Amino acid sequence: MAMVEVHPMEVGVACDPFSGRPRSVRIGPDEVRVVAVERIRDESAAYPITEGPRTVFVVRTRSARLKLAFRHRDRRWLMEAIDPIEVGLAVAA
Repeated sequence: MAMVEVHPMEVGVACDPFSGRPRSVRIGPDEVRVVAVERIRDESAAYPITEGPRTVFVVRTRSARLKLAFRHRDRRWLMEAIDPIEVGLAVAA
């Protein structure tokens, strides 16, 4: 499947203290562990004035791929897209 854009939703993210990469994501009452960081995009130099600088991470958990954005100006994490992983397909691969 492809990443499905969602209305940006505030999430809690625990990061590695040395690299700053996400280790776990809290979505509502659930906390999921990040298995891998697939991509990092640093938008510190070119960004929309209304949003400010941000860093975008595409991370993989056991059940989904998530697109997370850290907004530097207001220091918050937002989930912008999700790609649920099919259990049967994940086992076959």
